[in-house]
Amino acid sequence: MFVLALAQRAEGRSPYAKDPSATDAMAADEQIHEEVVRGLATRGRNRLAGTFRAAVFGANDGLVSNLSLVMGMAASGVASSVVLLSGIAGLLAGAMSMGAGEFISVRSQRELLAATRPTQITLAVAPKLDLEHNELLLVYLARGMSREAAEHRVAERMGLVSCDCDPSLSLQPELPDAEDQHEAVGTAWGAALSSFCFFASGAIVPILPFLFGLTGVTALVAAGALVGISLMATGAAVGLLSGTSPLTRGLRQLGIGLGAAAITYLLGLLFGTAVG
Repeated sequence: MFVLALAQRAEGRSPYAKDPSATDAMAADEQIHEEVVRGLATRGRNRLAGTFRAAVFGANDGLVSNLSLVMGMAASGVASSVVLLSGIAGLLAGAMSMGAGEFISVRSQRELLAATRPTQITLAVAPKLDLEHNELLLVYLARGMSREAAEHRVAERMGLVSCDCDPSLSLQPELPDAEDQHEAVGTAWGAALSSFCFFASGAIVPILPFLFGLTGVTALVAAGALVGISLMATGAAVGLLSGTSPLTRGLRQLGIGLGAAAITYLLGLLFGTAVG
């Protein structure tokens, strides 16, 4: 996926479009090359989309939420040991919550999508329907077909027009597991494990300075720097895989993450002053 994403980005940045010495045919040819690479990457992106979404969400949530927790606790004036314990508790609780939440979310989404998928019942019962009075047309209209297309499909199912397909194959029941119709959503277990692991890997970053014995402002600065680097790396990876600018995506992740942590730090200062 990374290779195809890099190739797509390289083709999309072709200099021929702005090169005065390049012909229109050369520029058009490069644009077609980008579309070819995009097409090759589509299936891989669809398969990766569900798990990748959970991974990015988990990693960023772990980085931002635990950094915010650590910053807020430290700003309130508690001991560094309390900050560390709070960070570990946030890591464990957040990872468990993220994993369970992703599992329930994706499973519910797949069940909802599966419930809306058309079945083969129209093929199975069509030969038994009344030619004059039946609601088969309503079925196809409800599925979003135009009236003309729906009427043609009804005539086809009722045997009034010839069908190019093999009736024996059409009457076979569907095999839902033969091909994943919702692969972009991902699987519930895949999303849950991905979210759990990436949240934990992100949430441990802000507490690393405390684990290695740093305290006070030094630990907070180190935690902020580590999280900033991680946010930039995560954003850059998203940018590469989506065929967009890694720098832009990285800066966006960095701004959102450190902004949330800064707000929590200020709230921690206010809370610590009020309590004190």
